[in-house]
Amino acid sequence: MKTTPSSTIVFITGAFVSSSCWDEWRAFFTSYGYHCLVPAWPHKDAPAPELRRRQPDAQVAATRLRQLTEYYANFVAQLPEKPILIGHSMGGLLTQLLLQRDLAAAGVAIHSVPPQGVITFKWSFYRSVWGPLGYFTPVAQSFLMSFGQWQYAFTNGMPLAAQRAAYEQFAVPESKHVSRDGLTAAAKIDFRRPHAPLLFLAGSTDHIIPASLNYSNYRRYQHAGSVTTYRELPGRNHFVLGQPTWREDALCVLAWLQQLAAGLEVAADKRALAQAIGH
Repeated sequence: MKTTPSSTIVFITGAFVSSSCWDEWRAFFTSYGYHCLVPAWPHKDAPAPELRRRQPDAQVAATRLRQLTEYYANFVAQLPEKPILIGHSMGGLLTQLLLQRDLAAAGVAIHSVPPQGVITFKWSFYRSVWGPLGYFTPVAQSFLMSFGQWQYAFTNGMPLAAQRAAYEQFAVPESKHVSRDGLTAAAKIDFRRPHAPLLFLAGSTDHIIPASLNYSNYRRYQHAGSVTTYRELPGRNHFVLGQPTWREDALCVLAWLQQLAAGLEVAADKRALAQAIGH
C-alpha cells in the first residue's frame, strides 16, 4: 500500500555506471505500488559490456551536463504527475537541478555529486576524480575507469571477487565533459529558493563522494520553509546501490517518503478544517 507524495518514481543514474544498477531498487519500489521508470542516459541504453566494447565512444564523450539536465527535464515534464526523483552520484546532482526547477514532488540524492561551489579537501575525492576529469587527455575521447580506479572510487572495502563482478556488470565509459561541467554554472543551485522535500543519503566509507561533502551540500540549503533531510549510513561506499545493504537504504528512503506523506495529509486536513470553519 503506497502513501507518499507521488505514485511515480524516476531513478536517475550516475556517471560511470549502467542504468541496470537500479534493477533491484526498481523491483523493490514496484512491490510497494510505485510506477518506476529508469531512463538511460543518451547513447548509453545498452548493456555495460556492449558499451565498453564501444570505448572510445565519441557520442558519449560529447555529452554535457546541461544536455543531461534538459533530457531529464523533458522526460519528467511528459509524465502525468510530478514524480519522486531518486538519483545516485551525478544523478543526485541532476535531482537537485530538477527540484530547483519545480519538476518533482520530492527528491532523494544518494551520495550526490555536489553543486558548483560545494567543495571538500578530502584526498580520497581528488584521487578518485583525477582520472574522470581527464586533464591532459583528449576531451573528445570518452573515459573508462580501469579496474584499479573502480576498486578505489566505487567498491573499496568489498571482496575482490565482488569488486570484479560489479565492474563487469556495471562499469561503462563516460564523458569527461560531464565530470568537468560539475564545476561550472551548469551545476549551479540557488540554495535560497523554496524546493520540494529533499533527502540526502551519504556513506561513511565513500571515497569519491565523502559523507562530509554530502553534509556540506545539505547544509547549504537555506529556505526555512522547505524540507531538507540528511542521513549518513555506516559502511556504504560509492557502490551503495549494489552493496548487500541496499535494501536497508531503500527502506530508509521509503520510510522518509511515508513520513512526508503523513505530514502532507495533516496539512491538508488542517486546510480543510480551516475552510469548513470559514464557511
